[in-house]
Amino acid sequence: MSSKAVTLENVNPNIVKLEYAVRGPLVVRAAEIEKELEKGAQKPFKKVIRANIGDAHAMGQTPITFIRQVLACVSYPPLIDTAGFPEDVKQRAREILGACGGQSVGAYSASHGIELIRRRVAEYIERRDGHPVHWEDICFSGGVSNAIKNCLQLLCNDIDGKTYGVLIPIPQYPLYSASLAEYGGVLTGRGQQLGARREGAGRAIADADCNVRALVVINPGNPTGQVLTRQNIEEVIKFAHKHKLFLLADEVYQEIVYAEGSQFFAFKKVLREVGTPYDTIELASYQSASNGYVGECGVRGGWMELVNINPQVQANL
Repeated sequence: MSSKAVTLENVNPNIVKLEYAVRGPLVVRAAEIEKELEKGAQKPFKKVIRANIGDAHAMGQTPITFIRQVLACVSYPPLIDTAGFPEDVKQRAREILGACGGQSVGAYSASHGIELIRRRVAEYIERRDGHPVHWEDICFSGGVSNAIKNCLQLLCNDIDGKTYGVLIPIPQYPLYSASLAEYGGVLTGRGQQLGARREGAGRAIADADCNVRALVVINPGNPTGQVLTRQNIEEVIKFAHKHKLFLLADEVYQEIVYAEGSQFFAFKKVLREVGTPYDTIELASYQSASNGYVGECGVRGGWMELVNINPQVQANL
């Protein structure tokens, strides 16, 4: 008998089977090799290139000056009047501090984030999509991964003796498969171009030995990099409506679309314009400070907009 109170035999079995390529054995081995190189070990290469995750600053991207100056000022307010920062930096820092309890970013915020910042995000989405946004539907989290996991946890409920399932693109960012394993859900795979394969996706739902309750779309794709057309997005929305699915739109790479002829369309925008009855489906769309031109992965900032969500459910998020 083990002398330990917690062993692999008595922990949550879902944790044991969880696989997350961002923090798996390959990542551990990469760190070991880096340590070996630092100690002078001779290898046929001089450095490890980590391709398992997008970490812009770790790969040499220069932080945006304005963002870092505002972060410095809100973290240490005396800098506002002593460091010679530009006026727009000072103004932004004062606005943020004024919205914080005790005028300190060290104070607790409301559970969904600082109201001022939520209002600013709502204004941004309105400019992007051309449709009204309720700032109360904007929820911040410590990294967008937490927001995604919170939504997946909402679905973690067996119905009529069947566990819940989520339709996920394959290949996919491993957060989704890992989270489903952790919560005891079922991953139901599909190809990225759902609109072109909706009949097959429909069969996947019909054949699934679980209650498929949600559909994940990653646009632009991670890791495939595809950008969905507006027509494809409309087809996805209609598919979700037909099968009564909660739509999770991972749009964290929306600012880095480069291919000629490609254009990003937000699911929220298309949802508002596709017409009834399809504009009534439940949607959560995600954005992150880690991706795009900002690349501030270590700051851990993310948000989601909730659309058409039952108010009682939203209050429990």
